[in-house]
Amino acid sequence: MTDVYLDSPPLTDEQRGVVEQPWSARVLVTAGAGAGKTHTLVRRLDALCGHEDPEEALEAAEILVLTFSRAAARELRERISRHGERARRVQARTFDAWAYEVLLRARPDGDWGTVGFDERIAAATRELEKGALEVGDEVPPAHVVIDEVQDLLGGRRELVEALLDRYQGSCGFTVVGDAAQSVYGFQITDPDERADETGRFFDWLRGSYPDDLVELRLTRNFRADTPEARVGLGHGPRLQRLADSEEAASLYDELRDLLVTPANAMGGLDDDYTVQGLRELTDSCAILTRDNQQALVVSGLLHEQGVEHRLRRPLEERPVPYWVAELLRSTEATGVDEDRFRSLLARVPLPHEPNVDALWAVLRRVARGPGRGVLDLDRLRRAVADGRFPDEAADPETSRIVVSTVHRAKGLEFDRVIVLSPPTVADLRKRYGNDLDMPAEARALYVAMTRVRQDLYHVPSPDLPLFRRAGHHHGARRYIGSWRSYDRYGIVVGAGDVDRDRPPGHETDALTTQDHLLRKVRPGQKTVLRRRHDLPMGEKQSPPYVLLHEGREIGEASQRFREDLYRVQKVNSTWEPWWPGEIHGLRIDTLETVTGSAAASANAGLGERGVWITPRITGVGRFRRVTNDEEQNA
Repeated sequence: MTDVYLDSPPLTDEQRGVVEQPWSARVLVTAGAGAGKTHTLVRRLDALCGHEDPEEALEAAEILVLTFSRAAARELRERISRHGERARRVQARTFDAWAYEVLLRARPDGDWGTVGFDERIAAATRELEKGALEVGDEVPPAHVVIDEVQDLLGGRRELVEALLDRYQGSCGFTVVGDAAQSVYGFQITDPDERADETGRFFDWLRGSYPDDLVELRLTRNFRADTPEARVGLGHGPRLQRLADSEEAASLYDELRDLLVTPANAMGGLDDDYTVQGLRELTDSCAILTRDNQQALVVSGLLHEQGVEHRLRRPLEERPVPYWVAELLRSTEATGVDEDRFRSLLARVPLPHEPNVDALWAVLRRVARGPGRGVLDLDRLRRAVADGRFPDEAADPETSRIVVSTVHRAKGLEFDRVIVLSPPTVADLRKRYGNDLDMPAEARALYVAMTRVRQDLYHVPSPDLPLFRRAGHHHGARRYIGSWRSYDRYGIVVGAGDVDRDRPPGHETDALTTQDHLLRKVRPGQKTVLRRRHDLPMGEKQSPPYVLLHEGREIGEASQRFREDLYRVQKVNSTWEPWWPGEIHGLRIDTLETVTGSAAASANAGLGERGVWITPRITGVGRFRRVTNDEEQNA
């Protein structure tokens, strides 16, 4: 038999100490940046499934593996497929995907596809506490594996605590985290509550398992190959214990001084030499920003310079690949066998070579037909509609260059990392005042500097427009304004801003529009929102806007967008809103499969499955009047 471990490093004594714990053990592993935790977890899963004593060996179905992001789940699955000799059937799930499974098991008649991320997590927690994992023939997990537990906050923390508490007598666990990399505290808006959440899960574990919690450490770094890549690593132990704001400011300054040196400085992202270097890159590279606004502006600059890249989406966004809609619409059959599946998929234009074997296996798991070796297409369509499309079947992320906030890059690694030059402590205090979380700033900078394998650089932050919110709640729409309260120059767009209720081009030629999307539209390409007419669509909505690509209509602005544009333009109760003729500066994010009513698709000439392709857009849109080609000045 081939040794699947031959091309992976041998276990260190620290890693072996984790791997060899019995399945019933309660293990908390502190693993610093680049400490080989994914490698250790794969070997741990393999050991759980392949213990020499049959009484100690677990079935793959008895192990629950939870991750924060699709990227982390994908990486773990790929590592398992390469190096997991006995754990190949173990499935890694995101928290949201697993919460959805729990809800469907407990209350299968619920309309969970329309429920938001936080609501699903909270509902799943309640169902766990009532015994959702004991319904019918289901068996609760015998062992739970979770990575990045330092970022278990709020609802996710309560979900995990409910799971472990419910099965405290029968379930072992292996949880891995590093307090130095805890960067998601910003999700808790109340500062006092945020401070209480920091380290709360670690305290809960130690309090719940005072006698049998096994605490282990992974201290050796395997990621950083060069002295430049290792400059920030020594600060990890101090950051793990960090709570005091002044100490955090000192640590932040030390990290910043290590990063911002002439030796690793690059020109701006509009500098010819820098841009040419990015175009010629063959290795993986991440450009890491402090927040979403910086990421959007950086992405826009790279698009203008013709640098191919991918803007990393929020963890909760899970678009279904467009080929699924084309697959479902290409046949009226209720089920297909593997040969037919391959034939239909081969007709869909794809930018990459799909792993058809893996796709078939994954889709059969969620939409197994009644016959042997049959994929039930109606069940597949329901899985899409219900938000149950498997993460493993998502399109691979193939771009060499990724633009990402530090938070969304956590847990990942790259050959080269470019960090936007971080502000000084004084600048941070001036900008954020009492809202500044200095320990979080220090940890985020540490995370940014420790994603790198080889070369670590910094570049000047590009000039940013003044972003404001059209409302006081956290999710309020961002727009571009100025120091004058009534100025409106543009609006931030994203997922959910293109109408999903009706097929694109339903009023003209939906079939031709679908073909145009398939053949012509690609991520990163320019697109424009143009006002269709002057009449608002509702009392608190803007007029309708159509989405144009190369002059062709490929979609319409959603009701949510129209309502948010109204809030942006309605400066006060007496202000009469004006509506931009066009909104420029937008790009195609991706094409996705959406589901709607059978009547909507049939009326548009797209068959009766109620499924079609819709574009997602992203970017910082700039307002323009209809009468000229200049950006709008209020």
